[in-house]
Amino acid sequence: MTPVCLVSSDCESGASGKVAVAVDYVKAIYRSGGTPLVAAPAFGCADPARVAREMLSYARGLLLTGGDDIDPRLYGETHPHPKIAAINPVRDEFEMALAVAALELDIPILGICRGAQVLNVAAGGGLIQDIPGCVDGAHAHRISAPRWHPTHRVRLAHDSTLFRIFSKEVIWVNSFHHQAVGPVAPGFAVTAVADDGVVEAIERLDSRFVVGVQWHPEGLAERDPQSLSLFNEFVNAVRGV
Repeated sequence: MTPVCLVSSDCESGASGKVAVAVDYVKAIYRSGGTPLVAAPAFGCADPARVAREMLSYARGLLLTGGDDIDPRLYGETHPHPKIAAINPVRDEFEMALAVAALELDIPILGICRGAQVLNVAAGGGLIQDIPGCVDGAHAHRISAPRWHPTHRVRLAHDSTLFRIFSKEVIWVNSFHHQAVGPVAPGFAVTAVADDGVVEAIERLDSRFVVGVQWHPEGLAERDPQSLSLFNEFVNAVRGV
């Protein structure tokens, strides 16, 4: 049986709302030898944490996908920054429950963009609400470009899972975010930074595979074999559970 990877989804509220996952995430899991299982948020459920645990009983890995901003209240901010865009409380609550349960179970987790931020907040960290407004000297991180096109560099820590996968200190990544991890959650290490010092990846210490990246490797995977290798490593970790 191929490794089953739970994939978080975006959602719309209302009777005619939709649950959706970008195709690139699904394709990257399939191309890496895994089976993606899309996780719909727990609409109308009084106990999302129970639903999250039950869903994870059918899978042995969790992919947290990209999307809108996280509600600042979830990481202790009392004043939302003016640049905070759309938030989705239903998605926030369920993905936090998924991340907390997966961390407790120590199953492999790959967080991408918003997913890396969810991972950090669920583990007790915070977020920079708006990079241009909060980080002096920051370069552009939300860039209008094809999703397969790298736009800035990141530097990888030598003692990291990412360095082992990419086998180089500097890589080029695509970039579509205006928020970033900070402060980093207890038990996590920063394993990639941009040239302006913005955190671009985190990894949980002493875990089987818990990696969050701020860029979108699923958008690069068809043209860049090393980006696909990140998914290969994730699925292999799921296979080993």
